[in-house]
Order: sequence, then structure tokens, then C-alpha cells
Amino acid sequence: MNKNIHIMAKPKSHICNISCDYCFYLQKGETTLSNCNKLMTDETLRVYIKNYIEQTPSNTVEFTWQGGEPTLAGLEFFKRVIEIQNQYSVNKVIRNSLQTNGLIINESWAMFLKEYNFLVGLSCDGPEHIHDRYRKNKSGSSGTHKQVIATIHLLKKYGVEFNLLCVVTDYSCKYGNEIYQYFVEDLKVKHLQFIPIVEHKHVMTGELIVPCSKSLSEVTSWSVPSKCYGEFLKDVFNCWIKRDVGTVFVQIFDSTLAAWVGDVPSMCVMQPSCGDSLIMESNGDIYNCDHFVYPEYRLGSISNLETCLELNEKRIAFNNLKPNLGEKCQKCLYKFACQGGCPKHRVPMGNDQHNFLCEGYKAFFGHVAPYMDFMSSLIKRQYSPSLIMDYLTHLPQLSDR
Repeated sequence: MNKNIHIMAKPKSHICNISCDYCFYLQKGETTLSNCNKLMTDETLRVYIKNYIEQTPSNTVEFTWQGGEPTLAGLEFFKRVIEIQNQYSVNKVIRNSLQTNGLIINESWAMFLKEYNFLVGLSCDGPEHIHDRYRKNKSGSSGTHKQVIATIHLLKKYGVEFNLLCVVTDYSCKYGNEIYQYFVEDLKVKHLQFIPIVEHKHVMTGELIVPCSKSLSEVTSWSVPSKCYGEFLKDVFNCWIKRDVGTVFVQIFDSTLAAWVGDVPSMCVMQPSCGDSLIMESNGDIYNCDHFVYPEYRLGSISNLETCLELNEKRIAFNNLKPNLGEKCQKCLYKFACQGGCPKHRVPMGNDQHNFLCEGYKAFFGHVAPYMDFMSSLIKRQYSPSLIMDYLTHLPQLSDR
């Protein structure tokens, strides 16, 4: 392939040891992914690592392990990962990241993750009353917050690099200030990602359906309302901009600033097109995106990776989903930053597909615009954007657009 394509892997597919109410894999595990319920075989693992390294043109190869819950594959599986990577890395730099709910992480895991420089993405939705609302144990009888906090302390003890992945729901969107202060002041976390939950279900059956489907659909009750999501982002931004620019890194703020200065944002939802982040199931099947693991989006098998990466009809059709925007989006003042958002979040509006979170994004971009203008001007003059905090001590607030 002539450009870097990121291929995330799911060693145990959708299998998980907790039951989050909002997890889109719970239902799919009984239907679409029913043939992917076993641990990835050693043969599939070897082919994945070998082919992925060979097909990556850059000197650095990024491996991301997720699920379901990838730690269910066991520590020995990941020791095998390192062993095989060393066999095929040649002179390339190998980096590993792991997305986990944290419940299985113990001393042995922490030592391993530190030794091999894994970056850990740990799921935590906020303080206990917020986190435990939807993130329940396997039986659904209790929350998982206390175990996650214990894992955070363990990762810190061993110096494991990690960030927090926070899902924003219909409930948590009302607590932006509390969540941010909890993460930054109480837990002393420096890297945050906020993930809005928007799931579609069929009006008649209540079953989750394929994103961008033309079926009669509505969003689930736990999906974050658009306006509330915008208020959440504004609340978090107002905390961050006053004291934490340059010391706390919030992915959506970094990506927004990147768009403002003309760079490509790191968040795929804010990029002009999709198709560069593929997903591999435990059986070796390759799909266009983790949110589109449905038969119509299957590209092939890891054993034929080169063929999967060709711009065939399926890849082209998927890549065209994102830039296929309606007139309202095309004329939007913030199209350069939003790019229509994630195709998964779109809902029918007349003959067009409209981003369910549009109202919230507009409110957020309108609120941060003057701050982004100021920080981008600092960057263009080769100053640190963190200097905006000094400015705000004299003029505390800039006006929304």
C-alpha cells in the first residue's frame, strides 16, 4: 500500500467480561459476530503481524488491540504478540496500544505493559454515579468504577502510559464540569478522549441496525442529545482553557486546533474521508471500520491483506460515505473542522443524511472559535498556544461567534 493504513485487531472479538448498557457489540455478538467468538489462533496472529508490517510503508508500525475486552486473550497471548513482532519487525519501530475496561489488569499485566511500552486506553466515564450508570459487571448487578480506579492506581505505580476514554451519554452530558475536574484534579490524568454515544435502532423491532441504513430508525435512549453534547464540550473546554492548555491533552480540542491551523486532525471523525482505519476480527476478517462490522462492509481476510487494501468497489463505496454531505453541511461555516462528523452518527433528513450531533457541534465550534483563532495565531508566530492562558487572566472571556 502507498500510504499508512491502521489495522486494529480484536483477539477475542466482541467477547467482554462486563455488560455496558450502551455497548453496540452486545447484540451484534448474538448475530453478525456469532462466528467470531473464539480466541485468535496463533496462525491468524502470525499472518496479521507479518502482513501488517510488510504492508506498512513507514518505519513505524502501530498495533492497536481492542475488543470486546482484549485482555481476555490472556497475558501469554500478548507475550506471543511481542515474540512474533520481534521476528518480523526487521528494522521497523513497533508500537502497541491496548484499549481495555481495566478489570483484568493486575501486577503481572502492569509490569508487562510497562516493559514493552504499551499505551493503554482505559475506559472510565467519570465519578462513580456517572460511570456505574451504564458500565455494569457481567451480571448487571453492580458497577465497575471501584475496579477501574484500582487499575488507574496500578498503572501509575508501574509508570504505564495511559489515557482515559470517556463515553458521553444522555446522563453524563449534564456533568461536563464534574467529569473534567474529577479526571484532572482527583485522578491527575493528563490525556482524555470523549466519545459521544449515538446508536440507531429499528423503530418497530428495537434492534440495533446498520449505521446509515435507510430503514425506519431512531436513536437509543442512552444516546447523547445533540444540544446536550454541545453544552458538555463547552463546559469541559471552559475548564481546560483557563489553566490546562499544554498540560492536559483533550483529543477533540487538539483536533479542533489542528483543523484551525490547516493540519489534518488526529480524530477520524474530523477528517475529510474515512477508510484509513480498518478492523480485524479474531477470525481474520477485515472490515472497513469498527463501527461498520457488518457483512456488506467485509473486505476480505488478513491472509489476503494486499487485496483488501486495493481500492475496490467496497472500499470506494465506504470511503465515499463521509464526503457525501447534504447542502446544509456543504455551506456550513464549520465544515472545515467538522467534515460532517462520523457517518455512523447520521440520520435521514429529506433526501440527505444529517449528522445527529450537528447542533451540538455547531454550538461547540461557535463557542471555541475566538479561542482557536487566538491560539492558531500564536502557533503561526511560533509561540506556544498555552500563552492564551496569560491573556485570559487579563481578559477572561472571548465572545462566541
